[in-house]
Amino acid sequence: MRLPDLEAWAIFAAVVEHRSFSAAAEAIGLSKATVSKAITRLEAQLGQSLFHRTSRRLALTEAGKPLSEHAARILAEARAAEEAAHHAASAPTGRVRLAAPMSFGVANIAPLLADFLKAHPGIEIELSLSDSRIDIVAEGFDIALRIADLPDSSLRARRLCSISTHIIASPGYLAEHGCPAHPAELGEHRLLGYSNVTGPWRFRRADGAEVAVRAEGPLSANSGDALVPALLAGIGIARLPGFIIGPYLADGRVVEILPDWAPPAIGLHLLTPPSPLRPARVEALIGYLADHVRDPCGVGR
Repeated sequence: MRLPDLEAWAIFAAVVEHRSFSAAAEAIGLSKATVSKAITRLEAQLGQSLFHRTSRRLALTEAGKPLSEHAARILAEARAAEEAAHHAASAPTGRVRLAAPMSFGVANIAPLLADFLKAHPGIEIELSLSDSRIDIVAEGFDIALRIADLPDSSLRARRLCSISTHIIASPGYLAEHGCPAHPAELGEHRLLGYSNVTGPWRFRRADGAEVAVRAEGPLSANSGDALVPALLAGIGIARLPGFIIGPYLADGRVVEILPDWAPPAIGLHLLTPPSPLRPARVEALIGYLADHVRDPCGVGR
């Protein structure tokens, strides 16, 4: 039986993670030539190219994209196995790559990390903030926080708390354009859209009635915070989470409308790759986030 070339698979995962042969070689302490030979060797064994290579750019081929997920799992499980062997004798060490939504991450995740790092001086955290939905396996993240009505997934998911969503407008907008009494009337208004969430705005009433409204208006953005200035200026109606809009509701700069109709419930989820093995440093941060990220979710509820 021929054993798989685990070294080449691990090097492949490193090249994908660091997005270049040179950066991967430096990160794992090998020469660029060794890295290149390992990729060539793996491509020969697989019978297909893994990368498109130019002098300026390195990109995965269509065949390489799904194989990169397997490579990431192989490398992650090997690292986790080594750390598990040493865990009993030493404190967790190493880097944890954490992804979080931009607004929520700035307000509620970044402030928590200082205390964690003080308690775990051997751990480093690479925090990536983006409202785009990332592929945490292909992009090499250990943990991702995601705010959504989470669909079925091969990822390991843990719901941390609920997130409130509000339909709001400024008093000035409502004075000029009137206040809709039913979600169907939103079609006659200017709506401010969150471009990372496609499809209509959906509502449900306590008696089970449901309505869907197509969101159209003068502004859409891939960040909820970016909609706030237009909202306060009376440009339109927005649908935003409590952790963004809570302070403006509290001081009356915006008001909630359609109180009898609720958008679909969403939650804050902690996602990790599907592997059952996780390094001690990742387990430590997961436990810390699960204990400390609950209270901020109540902001603006």
